This record gives sequence, C-alpha cells and structure tokens, in this order.
Amino acid sequence: MKQIKLFDQSIDNKELLAVKKTLESHFWASGSSSGNVGKFEQSLKKYIKTKSCVCVNSGTAALHLALSAIDIRNKEVIIPSLSFITTAHAIIYNGGIPKFVDINPETLCIDETLLENSITNKTKMILPVHFAGTACNMNTIKKICKKNGLALIEDAAHAIGTDYDNKKIGTHGDLVCFSFHPTKNLPTPSGGAITINTKNHNEISNELFSKRWCGISNRKKFSYDIEKIGWNYYMNQFSAAIGIEQLKKLDSQIKKRRKNAKRYSQELTVNSKMRFDKDCGYHFYWICVKNRQNIMKKLAEFGIETGIHYNPIHKMNFYRNSKVNLPITENITKSIISLPCHPNLTENEISFIIKKINYLTK
Repeated sequence: MKQIKLFDQSIDNKELLAVKKTLESHFWASGSSSGNVGKFEQSLKKYIKTKSCVCVNSGTAALHLALSAIDIRNKEVIIPSLSFITTAHAIIYNGGIPKFVDINPETLCIDETLLENSITNKTKMILPVHFAGTACNMNTIKKICKKNGLALIEDAAHAIGTDYDNKKIGTHGDLVCFSFHPTKNLPTPSGGAITINTKNHNEISNELFSKRWCGISNRKKFSYDIEKIGWNYYMNQFSAAIGIEQLKKLDSQIKKRRKNAKRYSQELTVNSKMRFDKDCGYHFYWICVKNRQNIMKKLAEFGIETGIHYNPIHKMNFYRNSKVNLPITENITKSIISLPCHPNLTENEISFIIKKINYLTK
C-alpha cells in the first residue's frame, strides 16, 4: 500500500540540473553572498519585496541571528507556546526571557487581544508565529509594538508565500525569519532566511552577513577582522541552487495547497478544523479531535501519515518555570492532528483522507 506522506517535495529535472551544475563547479560553499547564495537572496528579496535579505543554513539560525540584532539580554520577548522549540531557544541563546501568551482558537496564532496586558517594563519584543501558514493579525501587533516602543520580529517558518494585507509575509515586521527545511513550502536540504524592513536595514544586514560567517568582517583577500561574535550559519551552494528553482514554483504549488485546504474545509465533518483562508500558505492542515492517539493509529493503518504540531513549549522541563496558564494552548495541543496538504496529493488521495477521517470521527 502506497503511503500518503505528511510532507513531500515536488522536484523535476531543473533541480537535478542545478545540483549537477553546482557539483561540477567545485564551488560548494562560501561564507559570502557569492554564487547561488547571492542569486537566491536577490530572488527572495524580489519575490517578497523586502529591503534586505540574508540567507542562512536553517530556520533556527535565522531566529538566533535575527534576535542577536536587538539587545534582549535580561528582557522579555512575548511568544506563543504553540511553536517549534527553537522559537523559544533563540531568545535564550541571546540572553532573553521567553514570555508565553495564549493563542486564538480559530487561527492558533498568538492572541493579539492578550498582548497589551502581557507587556511589562521588562518587555523588549513581540515575536509572533504564523502557525501552519496562517498570518497573525500583523496590523494590530504592529500598532501595539509602535505604541509601546517594542521591536517586532516574526517567526515565518511556516509562511513563505503567505499573503497579508496585500503583501507577502516578510515585509511587515522589523525582521522576519523563514525556514527552508525539506518539509517546508520552499524546501531545500538545509536553509533559512531573514528579511529586514527597518530604516537601517543596510546596517543590520551587514551585521548579520558578518555574524553568519563567524563574525568575519572587512575581508580583503586573505585579510579580515572580527568585531563581533559570530556563528557558522551560512547557506551552502547546493541548498541555494535548489531554493532558486523551488522559488520559481512556489506560487503555483501554494495554489495547489489552497485547493487541497479548501476541500478539507468544505468536506471534513470534524467540529474543530483549520478555516479556509485564500491568503494562507498551508504548510499543513490541522484538525482537533477526541481520541487523537487512536485516530492517528488508524490513519497510519490506512497509509495516511499525520503529525502533531506541536507539544507546548511551556510544558517542556526546560521551560516549566515559566508558570503560565494557557488554557487554549493546552487544550488544543491535546487534540491537534496535522494532515497532508502538499502539492503532490491527488484528488483521489484527498478524497480518501477526508473519507477516512469522517468515518473515524463520526
């Protein structure tokens, strides 16, 4: 029986030729924005319509680097607990304090109505997460940040290609972080990016270019300087080559994701499910059910791969001292199931998934 995968890349000869060309070039990696990496950065910059773009080797690196551009030492950064663990880790890496806020039960993004009461004199930043490709209410969050003098960095690991207010995600916050992990809407072997939209974007991008390559700056042939600490976070040429080709297909593939999501939204009979949004990038589609473990087991027996995104961060041992009450997050994370929504799914496979879920949850 063929398995229906939760995530799957869509590739053709263009990716194969790009990798072959890179392999034969013998130029596989560089800390600078040269070769494919520089081309990919320019392509992303043009696609998103952002001021600056810095490519790195993962979404985690993107978050770590982006937060390093703002001094958050001993300061609070407001985030949802429903996210991958590195959203919180990036704050710790930079000496900050994660402050968890509950989510909106319809979008599973941070509840912007709770933000004002969560801000203290120690708050430095709000870091919203665009969950499953659904955009947060950025207009409201931007107003709150401006009113309170806070920085705004977005975790858009799920949201490349998502639109909000007639603009691509990647243009709204001060800095916006993307992941190009093999499971993402724009997959590469390993990659991420930061877009920068501040007035001093050139200054920040130059700082991040240096930090992503161990802090190297003022390089002239064999001479260079180190002015700040940095990390080995640069993107390799193979990932950039694949990223260039994947970006060309991104909008057409997201169109297919939206088509799949629309069918789920219209035909699934479960009470709690992801709403249809014509602007969402649909990294995956989520539902909430009773008896999750049994339903996931049965779906696996039918050859349907599912997942859980995510276990709440504030319940992890490392973060338990946070002592917060997040009833919606805790309820959702006991029942959420992630469903396949990728562009390789056939109409028959979508029908099969819908039929089996409706049967198991009736």
